[in-house]
Amino acid sequence: MCTTISLDLLVFVWTVFIPMINRLINYTLISLFHYSNIRYGEGVSKEIGMDLQNLGAKNVCVMTDRNLSQLPPMKAVVESLVKNGVKYKVYDNVRVEPTDSSFKDAISFAKNHAFDAFVAVGGGSVIDTCKAANLYACHPDADFLDFVNAPIGKGKPVSGAVKPLIAVPTTAGTGSETTGVAIFDYEPLKAKTGIASRAIRPTLGIVDPTHTLSMPERVAANSGFDVLCHALESYTALPYDQRSPCPTNPINRPAYQGSNPISDVWSRHALHVVAKYMKRAVRDPEDLEARSSMHLASVFAGIGFGNAGVHLCHGMSYPIAGNVKTHSAKGYNLEHPLVPHGLSVVLTSPAVFNFTAPMCPERHLEAAEILGADIRQVKREDAGAVLADTLRQILFDLHVEDGLGAVGYTKDDIPALVKGTIPQERVTKLSPRAHTVEDLSRLFEASMKLY
Repeated sequence: MCTTISLDLLVFVWTVFIPMINRLINYTLISLFHYSNIRYGEGVSKEIGMDLQNLGAKNVCVMTDRNLSQLPPMKAVVESLVKNGVKYKVYDNVRVEPTDSSFKDAISFAKNHAFDAFVAVGGGSVIDTCKAANLYACHPDADFLDFVNAPIGKGKPVSGAVKPLIAVPTTAGTGSETTGVAIFDYEPLKAKTGIASRAIRPTLGIVDPTHTLSMPERVAANSGFDVLCHALESYTALPYDQRSPCPTNPINRPAYQGSNPISDVWSRHALHVVAKYMKRAVRDPEDLEARSSMHLASVFAGIGFGNAGVHLCHGMSYPIAGNVKTHSAKGYNLEHPLVPHGLSVVLTSPAVFNFTAPMCPERHLEAAEILGADIRQVKREDAGAVLADTLRQILFDLHVEDGLGAVGYTKDDIPALVKGTIPQERVTKLSPRAHTVEDLSRLFEASMKLY
């Protein structure tokens, strides 16, 4: 059985009795929540052809990567399109961990074929690439940097409409099917940036848990670490009512608004699911219950961070991924060096949450408890150390590389890593604790070795 969930209704129902709701409506820094509708259920991919028919689509772009192009998730989608007589073209040249160059190649493909709808079948790399292709195909006169986040790009708001996009996630990690964010590696600076606009969020996310059974063990682990950090960072982000100034026009309001009573519900719930199912999902690829649960956790965390935002783990992860030298990630079958996104995020998490804990120790302690720590005798001032130790134990249990040193970095690389973090103010400014260049250097140094 499958079901279409109206997330706007769920958020209202889930949060109407939250004690802080009266305080929430007194502030103008938080805008209405926007995210994709989600349809969840085993085999729900078979409905995509009908969805496109209902949208009146006549010429559909299907984007995926070469590894996925021959796997069951892609076959299920194509079968549905063929069965329902939907005309389509496949673009399977998406790069895992996309770059500005790979985005531009996909954009060129989209511009050349006048598509009236898009389908993305894959992980965050595929869905993000498809978002960008859709955006720029609908704004053919825009310069590539027009919509890219400042200070790397111009950060212009998206005012025009885009075509319908159906996202079919095959990993349980990015939550990209719920968000208006598309991340890529900007090669000139060797650092990641992205496009953030509610306008590019998918029209519909098709969350079919059977698709996660094709994930190799390391892909499942690294995807799960992204879910973990999405939930932790959004739950501990700077509160929405501490951000200023309020934009003079809602169109300029950022997609990431800080932790708030609504996003807290989703982030906290995602943490509970991760604590219960992540290790099972990694260790047994045929554990459908665990992999299905992590697939939903990715959605829950995506709604949380897609509205609240992330902070230092993600901001610091972008140069870690962008400056990769020779590290070859297991389970990805790629020719180019790669530090997978989830891995690049989680390697700094013990140091980051030890650093941010003094600003909201109760939240750090609650997160540690959800993840399995006994906090009954823990003092508030020890919240960071307890959460850091809890995270290290999870990483150790799941055989994660022993810090940045194990993926090819040394202390000599720290200046470059800090330099690549500084432009990530879209997320780093959401850290609950203000930080300096020296703080960032110390966090990178502390992350060189974990165990």
